[in-house]
Amino acid sequence: MEHQTNHSQESSLLTVRDHFKSGEIFTLKPHPEHGYLTTQPAPSEMDLPSYYDSKEYISHTDANKGLLARCYQWAKKIALKRKANLIASQVPNKGKLLDVGAGTGDFLNYMKDLDWDVNGTEPNEAARSLADQKGIKLVTNLDQLPNQKFKVITLWHVLEHITHLEEVLDRIKNMLEEDGVLIVAVPNYRSWDATYYGAFWAAYDVPRHLWHFDQDSMQSLMRSRFDFKKTEPMLFDSYYVSLLSEKYKGSSLGIFRAAFQGWRSNRKAAKSGEYSSLIYIFSQKQP
Repeated sequence: MEHQTNHSQESSLLTVRDHFKSGEIFTLKPHPEHGYLTTQPAPSEMDLPSYYDSKEYISHTDANKGLLARCYQWAKKIALKRKANLIASQVPNKGKLLDVGAGTGDFLNYMKDLDWDVNGTEPNEAARSLADQKGIKLVTNLDQLPNQKFKVITLWHVLEHITHLEEVLDRIKNMLEEDGVLIVAVPNYRSWDATYYGAFWAAYDVPRHLWHFDQDSMQSLMRSRFDFKKTEPMLFDSYYVSLLSEKYKGSSLGIFRAAFQGWRSNRKAAKSGEYSSLIYIFSQKQP
């Protein structure tokens, strides 16, 4: 089935291969109410962890070998300061911060050094172990943080992985302070690099990514629970995603092609606002 650039409910479905691990084929189908794309068939909760089971799954390791891993770790270090600055611009007074899907704990470790009271969840045991070595104690899920309220809740490229999406969002709403801020970063399938790479676009990352958002579908999903404030771009993502997409295509001179396409995507997004990944900032819903 051919790649379609129009993902409306009337368009043909997009088929995408799991280029990272299994080689299996999945279909992206629009959600009937909110319009985000859903990965079909979705793996069972029992089977889903097996799709992450690889030493090459970088966000669950601190690996620094190979071009992709080095690029990822370099960009992550720069991104930590930008994330902290973004939070400081939204929340004048420090307090309790919850990072959902905290990985190996680098973000929380950075925020802890800035005197935030940090908490985090991470279902992957190996990632939790690495965080623990940094002095960051993570729990497996939100159920282990009962009756707690947080000034800031963050999900950095995590929402697309969550199985019970609406249920978890309800939990997060109840855990956010009345004047709190929710920050969600996800890939944007309306970006130029998504259109350019089509079914090879690495940020589809099926079936680990269960949901795929554009700006309209994200706001539709969140509207009943939170008030939208603004979006911010993640400028490095177009380069990293392009590099991985070139790898999946098996192209020669992938690093040079990726650098050009990443730059091209950001240049077009400067006018359209459709960056490869977007940070959405929400506040608690006001009556």
